[in-house]
Amino acid sequence: MSLVAQALREAVCRANLDLVARGLVMETFGNVSGVDRDAGLFVIKASGVPYDELTAEHMVPVSLATGLPLESRFRPSSDTPTHHELYRAFPRCGAVAHTHSEFATAFAQARTPIACMGTTHADYFRGDVPVTRPMTREEVDTDYERHTGLVIVETFTTHQLSAEDVTAVLVANHGPFAWGHDAADAVERAAVVEYLARMECTQRIVAPGAPKPADYLINKHFSRKHGKDAYYGQK
Repeated sequence: MSLVAQALREAVCRANLDLVARGLVMETFGNVSGVDRDAGLFVIKASGVPYDELTAEHMVPVSLATGLPLESRFRPSSDTPTHHELYRAFPRCGAVAHTHSEFATAFAQARTPIACMGTTHADYFRGDVPVTRPMTREEVDTDYERHTGLVIVETFTTHQLSAEDVTAVLVANHGPFAWGHDAADAVERAAVVEYLARMECTQRIVAPGAPKPADYLINKHFSRKHGKDAYYGQK
């Protein structure tokens, strides 16, 4: 294993442990992966390994070309084909985080998008966090995890969404996936998705029929933090 790949393993391991630190997972739910496109591989958490036992050696390298594991004595996460499809479809995606965090998963189970109701949301996502359509019996029975990735990609294509402007999705009846520039960034976005889902639950109690903000406000908050004209923070 090259030094670059080992560094990726260590970074992805830290990100997986950060899921626990942020309260985004319980038991062995959830996983984070990170990609090295130059090396043609990504690494992902091994399947079913308890977080309190997790080390960099439990990060399994997987071929970006084939989606098959490379050198490892551990089986990769069962969600590996989903991550693989996202890397294939979203070329600027550097890492993927999947959780079963409570509020975001509740929205996924309700098949309800997390609506962009204000600037807190728009600081990270230019618009609603979408929800996929339910998967068909055939999709579930055949290559389920791969079809999970494909239905995510289909959602972005159907709704003409940019995977760079909206870096998260809810898989219907399953849970949230988020992605970012690297593993730490992907976990941060997963944490924000959970925060937004929790906040929208409260907002719906306060004012169930509250109107959505104007697009120009959403676009302003997103563009001041993202893209070539961003000016938020320090250079």
